[in-house]
Amino acid sequence: MEVSEIKKYIENYQSQGKKIFTTSSFQSHSIVLLHILSTIDNKIPVYFINTGYHFPETIKYRDFIVHKLGLNLKNVYSQTPKSLQKDASGRFLFTSDPDYCCHINKVEPLDPILSEYDVWVNGVRADQSSVRKNFKIEENAPHGVIRFHPMLDWNAMQIQKYLSQNDIPPHPLEEKGYFSIGCEPCTHKFTTDLSEREVRWYGLNKTECGLNTELVTK
Repeated sequence: MEVSEIKKYIENYQSQGKKIFTTSSFQSHSIVLLHILSTIDNKIPVYFINTGYHFPETIKYRDFIVHKLGLNLKNVYSQTPKSLQKDASGRFLFTSDPDYCCHINKVEPLDPILSEYDVWVNGVRADQSSVRKNFKIEENAPHGVIRFHPMLDWNAMQIQKYLSQNDIPPHPLEEKGYFSIGCEPCTHKFTTDLSEREVRWYGLNKTECGLNTELVTK
């Protein structure tokens, strides 16, 4: 989808009186959507799901981008304290049950946010995983929300070109070999044997945190 078409979609939603928000993990490839939205309306809320497990570099990069683009940042947190995020053996859930860890740290915090809005602008790309490959430009989400996927047909080369053209520096961990950056315990360096999403939750049959599986209504 061209930038001009994304703008038309957003303006059409707004003309209908729909309340819009977006989410961002503040990885490099996430910033293209944030930059595009900032040129349309930088008052659109940008929710950062702060799990408490992010790399310090991600938090610093988030703050830099928010200042650079003048974004309306909103942090959202899990209601489950870290002391209760352990299994019966005392191990943190990200080691023993990463699906549930993602659920309580990402899905549960965002679910009530959906009920406050009409449109969730989501930056998923079809080339990132088999789940995302099956998405359409618009999908239904809980609470009657529309999921709008304007970046669905973009690829990594287009992302890098846009960042370069708009003088947006990459996430600082990229130069250290990280390209899909999430929570620190579940993020690994990129290797030629793994895809972009496979470096997350390395060694597990898992490529999604739940936001794009649980918070979509088929």
